[in-house]
Amino acid sequence: MTDRPEFRYHPDPLATGSVKRAAVTCDACGQARDLVYAGPVYAQGSEPTLCPWCIADGTAAEAFGAEFTGVGSEAPDDIHEDVLIRVTQRTPGFTGWQQEHWLYHCGDAAAFLGLAGRDEIEAHPGALESLMGELAEHDWSSDEVEEYLSGLSKTASPTAYLFRCRSCETHLACADGD
Repeated sequence: MTDRPEFRYHPDPLATGSVKRAAVTCDACGQARDLVYAGPVYAQGSEPTLCPWCIADGTAAEAFGAEFTGVGSEAPDDIHEDVLIRVTQRTPGFTGWQQEHWLYHCGDAAAFLGLAGRDEIEAHPGALESLMGELAEHDWSSDEVEEYLSGLSKTASPTAYLFRCRSCETHLACADGD
């Protein structure tokens, strides 16, 4: 397969590691595929082997009652239900250290760009600003915030998750881990 499905809220799941190259048979469509979904699957029963095409068209969500990310209570009130369904059931999720969550901006879900360490976050002032806002909720001292930010890593805990608003292109970030 040379074509890959497009995901408006996760533009390059192969680059982020949520989709990997592998010869598999998809449990949803039964077709031999050269790409497999490698992110979280929230479904009853065993974790199915899924191709990104079945995630994109909703077949996987329907066949297994699956969701691929949680939106929880973090979704703002102005986000339409169809956006939440697209994010949870038709978009590859990503694996976090704790419970991952999607970010929103300009009345829409943001596009997930990947894991980020301190350097990647500092390269995007909007991402640093949104992460600082999240950390302010912890009631940490400025020294504790700086220590946490200096420890951000793409490959170890704590990790930041980089997003971009699909409307205004502001970068956003959230983080989890130690």
